[in-house]
Amino acid sequence: MVPSTHGRLRKIIHIDMDAFYASVEQRDNPELRGKPVAVGYPEARGVVAAASYEARKFGVHSAMPSVTAKRKCPDLIFVPHRFDVYRSVSRQIHAIFAEYTTLIEPLSLDEAYLDVTENLKGVELATEIAEEIRARIKAETGLTASAGVSYNKFLAKMASDQRKPDGLFVITPKHGPAFVEALPIKKFHGVGPATAEKMKRLGIETGADLKARDLAFLQRHFGKSGPYFYWIARGIDEREVRPDRTRKSIGAEDTFREDIHDLETARAGLMPLIDKVWRYCEANGIRGKTVTLKVKWSDFTQITRSKTTTAPVPSAAEVADIVDLLLSPLFPAPKGIRLLGVTLSSLDTVDNRNEPQLAFAL
Repeated sequence: MVPSTHGRLRKIIHIDMDAFYASVEQRDNPELRGKPVAVGYPEARGVVAAASYEARKFGVHSAMPSVTAKRKCPDLIFVPHRFDVYRSVSRQIHAIFAEYTTLIEPLSLDEAYLDVTENLKGVELATEIAEEIRARIKAETGLTASAGVSYNKFLAKMASDQRKPDGLFVITPKHGPAFVEALPIKKFHGVGPATAEKMKRLGIETGADLKARDLAFLQRHFGKSGPYFYWIARGIDEREVRPDRTRKSIGAEDTFREDIHDLETARAGLMPLIDKVWRYCEANGIRGKTVTLKVKWSDFTQITRSKTTTAPVPSAAEVADIVDLLLSPLFPAPKGIRLLGVTLSSLDTVDNRNEPQLAFAL
């Protein structure tokens, strides 16, 4: 492994459970094994929380409207979520991590970074630790995990995607820069569809294209994200694994293919975002008092509207009601809407306060 600019030698593992929610359902119900499964509800305004690999073959994925998923896969089986079970399994997995290192940064119920540079087992090779962890997860939970091993967080994350499901991939310092150069921009962690499209318009479609742009260019076009893009294009990521990371807010947003001009379309576009935020809350026993609506207009100007309640908002339906109160006065819209976002802040836990948890990713 290579040292950081601070002289520290890092060995980072990224563990990512395979189709976690759906795999738990298939594990607990043998009749679902080998079949296309979606965790969620099939109602008209329902959203897929997770999809099994059998469902993914048909193009079904998380955050997809249920009606779209059913159209893509007529035999899709919907099962309601059981977040109490997912949290319980997540704690089992977290306990396994904790036997190897105290430096664990949860990203989601099924995903975390581990810094095993100075691990509790005294194992020299991070790859050996990753294999041990994957084997123990399989033995103790009956589920499979994929792992990425590298010398920084970005590359460890990218590595874990290479051999899913149930795989392990290592990116060494020698091969890191070349790996990034060959990687399509749309596969970069931290580059969403809108940013990838913007980069494409600027002639940036691979890591090599990104590396060819200087820092000033990237800062000019991508603001505060410019330095991050500049360094990861060179295989450099100095971010530490932070076990004490806490969230101040939970948010989700989406840039639409076509500008929105009417209230009903805007409401429909916000529903998956509200659902995504609320799934995080449900998964982690978290509630918030402040709901914020973000609107970016077609000319790239943006506004936010917020409402703070005296007590934490208790349900997704009430989040939707508050969002609607903030949204409705904006119509008739003075111009098209290209992006909508929902954020919940002033957070507090309501359940399992003292139990280690992995948070749901946004």
